[in-house]
Amino acid sequence: MRISRGRESGPSEQRGPTFTGRVWADPVLNAQDSVGVNNVFFEPGARTHWHRHEVAQVLHVISGEGWLQTRAGDGGPLTAGDTAHIPGGEEHWHGAAPDSYMAHLAISVGTNEWLDPVSDEDYAAAFRGR
Repeated sequence: MRISRGRESGPSEQRGPTFTGRVWADPVLNAQDSVGVNNVFFEPGARTHWHRHEVAQVLHVISGEGWLQTRAGDGGPLTAGDTAHIPGGEEHWHGAAPDSYMAHLAISVGTNEWLDPVSDEDYAAAFRGR
């Protein structure tokens, strides 16, 4: 058993090459037994690259607005209070709306594989007509 009071040690960090735009992660519970928990903060327009998780990922939106999209085209808008489950192996991306910050709690189970960046065209298409 392990209890984390508030947050784990270690600095918040600006995420790098697997994200587009500025994104910060704050460790809530450092990875142990293939489970990691982070608060992730996206500036408007920022997003992950395409990626997939070995077992699963759960996202709980804390504030702002964003989007979750699978490679198959499923997904949709995310707003504060929404919770999403992404099953293992499903290629997806998530990030903030073009005009809003977004913060979410990310619970990742198993290893993850980072893939290609989400193109500006695909990102814009996700928000067209919302």
